[in-house]
Amino acid sequence: MSKPRRKEFLVFGQPLIGDDEIAEVTDSMRQAWIGTGPKAQRFEADFAAYKGVAQAAAVNSCTAAMHLACVALNLKPGDEVITTAMTFCASVNVIIHAGATPVLCDIDPKTLNIDPEQIEAKITPNTKALLIVHYAGRPCDMNAIMAIAKCHNLKVIEDCAHAIETEYHGKKAGTIGDTGCFSFYATKNIACGEGGMVIAKDADSLARIRRMVLHGLSADAWARYSASGFKHHYVTDLGFKYNMPDLQAAIGIHQLKRVEEHWRRREAVWNRYVTELAPSPFIAPPPIESNTRHAYHLFTIRIDEKRCGIARDKLLEEMTKRNIGVGVHYLAIPEQPYYRERYGWRAEDFPEAIRYGRECISLPISPKLTDEDVTDVLAALCDIVQW
Repeated sequence: MSKPRRKEFLVFGQPLIGDDEIAEVTDSMRQAWIGTGPKAQRFEADFAAYKGVAQAAAVNSCTAAMHLACVALNLKPGDEVITTAMTFCASVNVIIHAGATPVLCDIDPKTLNIDPEQIEAKITPNTKALLIVHYAGRPCDMNAIMAIAKCHNLKVIEDCAHAIETEYHGKKAGTIGDTGCFSFYATKNIACGEGGMVIAKDADSLARIRRMVLHGLSADAWARYSASGFKHHYVTDLGFKYNMPDLQAAIGIHQLKRVEEHWRRREAVWNRYVTELAPSPFIAPPPIESNTRHAYHLFTIRIDEKRCGIARDKLLEEMTKRNIGVGVHYLAIPEQPYYRERYGWRAEDFPEAIRYGRECISLPISPKLTDEDVTDVLAALCDIVQW
């Protein structure tokens, strides 16, 4: 596939922002209500309806969502929460910040998600919860995970940062475990720049999370300055400053309206990558399991240096030279110095996650991509690694 190098840099994960989002943000600014207010409340209601649940709590990041989910469990020093070795650092950090100890499991190489068999082996009397990650938008084996949780009386937090549209056996991601946490970061499938959402099965747990979003203040504290009249606020729990302002919610309202349209575009990009990379030496993502829905958040390929004739980091460098933005999602958690030094985690204890983290590259898969953009990505790969 011979093609001249593109002139402009293709930004990895750039969101598709429409006129409706711009107009909604402008409306908030004209009204001068830019903090948490009616649009955040509307976004919560719309997202809850999309997920088929009664309520949702808007927050300023998925990290905040997961931290609140952990805090709501009343974890104590010595308590353990099991999570995957292949994830972003936030999934581990929130466990630590909640006062518990993270325990890592390796991944299943067939799915790249946490291996349920390894979960069972890591459970101790101190285990209180599982924090599972639907990596790249592929659902975890939730039947196996929920059976383990039920057997050992464990809570399940779903990290759905990659998995807004994901479904497993007819159930929406985030509604299967006890708590679901979502991300609206700039590169996510709903992009607000920053932002997140929490849903929970237990109404009392979600009510507490909603209070903790804004310093532990009594419900609807944002409305104390509205036209309905001043309301005194009362601190009823020890909370945080995790609220979502209306400026972010204004974007999310319209991103959510087009979530299926954007999903279909990413599906088309995904399918083209799969088809056109089939003859290449790259290792494509695992096939999508039956009776599931993949969110198509990340399209990752693996670079085996012997097969491809090039090292992963060298390929990253060469793609950038050709004006193609790519990513790495992620180096495995035990590769990170802080955790290695604090917990003594060794690479040899997590061979699948380590191997994957050293070989993976994420290709652009934003709904903003044109057909020509996808052609440029494929042409650059072919130019670097001839097949």
